[in-house]
Amino acid sequence: MTGPITGDRLSAADGRRGGPLIVTEDVDLLDDLLRLCAAAGAEPEVHYGLPERRGSWEAAPLVLVGDDAAARVRGAVRGRGVMLVGHDQDDPLVWQRAVEIGADYVLRLPDAENWLVNQIADAAEGVGRQALTVGVMGGRGGAGASTLACALALAAARDGRRTMLIDGDPLGGGLDVLLGGESAQGMRWPEFAASRGRVASAALEESLPRLHGLRVLSWDRSDAVVIPPEAMRAVLAAARRAGGVVVVDLPRRVDEGVAEALAQLDLGLLVVPGELRAVAAAQRVASAVRMVLGDLRTVVRGPYAAGLDEEWVAKALDLPLVGELPAEPRLWEAMADGEPPGGSARGPLSRFCTAFWERALVGGAAG
Repeated sequence: MTGPITGDRLSAADGRRGGPLIVTEDVDLLDDLLRLCAAAGAEPEVHYGLPERRGSWEAAPLVLVGDDAAARVRGAVRGRGVMLVGHDQDDPLVWQRAVEIGADYVLRLPDAENWLVNQIADAAEGVGRQALTVGVMGGRGGAGASTLACALALAAARDGRRTMLIDGDPLGGGLDVLLGGESAQGMRWPEFAASRGRVASAALEESLPRLHGLRVLSWDRSDAVVIPPEAMRAVLAAARRAGGVVVVDLPRRVDEGVAEALAQLDLGLLVVPGELRAVAAAQRVASAVRMVLGDLRTVVRGPYAAGLDEEWVAKALDLPLVGELPAEPRLWEAMADGEPPGGSARGPLSRFCTAFWERALVGGAAG
């Protein structure tokens, strides 16, 4: 397996840290800040001056001080996370007040609203290291990309990692079906199709079906077959902010939505059967994918045509070789009986996926 990628093992205790602390008596400014907190999914604590409750000032993930309240918080000790906020674009003394209260930023509304919403949401969610995000696609139809994507996600979840599996292929039939969870309660892609801007990580995670210890975003049985690029960008960014591991099953054709997904991947895996036609098809897929994704590697699957092996396929594609996808006896029979691909920890496919994560995550760095 070629090249490590660092990642986090995140505990179940990781989660939201609460909303920001707002200090102001300016009614108009307070209305604006409350509106921005609502947009970020955060519940703020509001004061007219320094909080009386001991530790509130220091413990808040973010402090938003109105121009009118700067004098009332002067001298309060805090390391980071203070922002001086107001409406007056031409106030010549604003920088002096910012220095006096130790503000990291001076923000003027409405110009800074979009940026501030993201900062509030990050503070409320307690954002740490982003998820290791791996995309899986087939070199040709029927290569086994969806099977590998499910098995990778199951292996990560079995190891105690926060795991999300995202079905980026609207014509693939639905990963929830492959996992035996087509009737599970939760949201599917069509309900996120209108997503724009920022999606809250916690809200996304809680809204999705939980199958075999992981969260799954798949498709319903409607006629919807398009993921708008804005929705892909918003949803995948939210999934990554949750930390842990994100596995994305992608189609071979790179449209605008797929390009958005590729841009957020840490690593792509191209599954290629050991056949000449499959290699020829995979070369076209790899050419399109590498225009967006910098780290693309191949997983080769037998049986092989005469004269071919996994090293030959990887060399022909000019891609680093992750390894040979092992054959799993009775895989289809087990899936027909309701067991997901890679569901057995002792099977060859599961062992392959476990070895992949051990190397990709550098032995499981603690979060």
